[in-house]
Amino acid sequence: MGISHYIKDIGRGKDGARALDRARATDLMGQILDQQVSDLELGAFCIAMRIKGETPEEMAGFLDATHARLNKVHSGHMPTVVLPSYNGARKLPVLTPLLALLLAREGVAVVVHGAATEDKRVSSQAVFAHLGVNPVDRVGPAEAGQVQFIPTGVLNAGLDRLLAVRRVVGLRNPGHSLVKLMNPCDGPALVVSSYTHPEYLLSMSATFALTGQHALLLRGTEGEPVADARRTPAMDVFKNGQTVRVQDQKEGSLVQVPELPTTDAAATALYTEHVLQGLLPVPEAIARQVQHILSEVSP
Repeated sequence: MGISHYIKDIGRGKDGARALDRARATDLMGQILDQQVSDLELGAFCIAMRIKGETPEEMAGFLDATHARLNKVHSGHMPTVVLPSYNGARKLPVLTPLLALLLAREGVAVVVHGAATEDKRVSSQAVFAHLGVNPVDRVGPAEAGQVQFIPTGVLNAGLDRLLAVRRVVGLRNPGHSLVKLMNPCDGPALVVSSYTHPEYLLSMSATFALTGQHALLLRGTEGEPVADARRTPAMDVFKNGQTVRVQDQKEGSLVQVPELPTTDAAATALYTEHVLQGLLPVPEAIARQVQHILSEVSP
């Protein structure tokens, strides 16, 4: 059928574009994930949405299509935490692996999914490799006390293709918001998500509330779902359409700034090991995040 009729609606510029309702957005994203659209259509969709911006209704529809097509992790009723890791490290070390391993140490099943969309950043996958956590080539069941790193393409090849458009055009697209909102498990799981700019706080909050997902949202470290080790950010929990602020932003300057490694993957992995071994303290902001997550997934 093609998606040109949808592009006509969303591609009329910032002021003339018309938003899609949830059902039409579901159909549109379904065709993209099923890889039924040409490269030209896919690029047009990405640019049009970049200019227009996504509404919560559209993101809810995109999520509906995605959840229906993912190769899902079997989690059952096991306490499971999902960490989307897509931004990587630019100026600060990527400490998502540290967060994942701290949670696993408490007996939580942790599912990390991601894809490197920029070559200049250090990814969680690179840090995990130094820690002996290798990416899986097929989705396995969640296991208590274990971290599973799943490349996006293993979850859905069409979604990986959508993210890869960024390498060609250099701009984010709805796929980059989508992966931070989705739950790749077939059962209850807490999605720990992050935003980089205040406008995304509003749109992501509205989408979580609309879809009724269980999530913890914070301003993460350069877009990663881990608290900035230098200062505790505000954290909101979403569940069954309700929103609760569980952590206020810590104001003021730190008395002592944590000693952090460089962005190098090997250095970050060594730092992670030292923290896990108790040779270095867990940064306060991350320790608080761990406690809030555990309180959400504990039976």
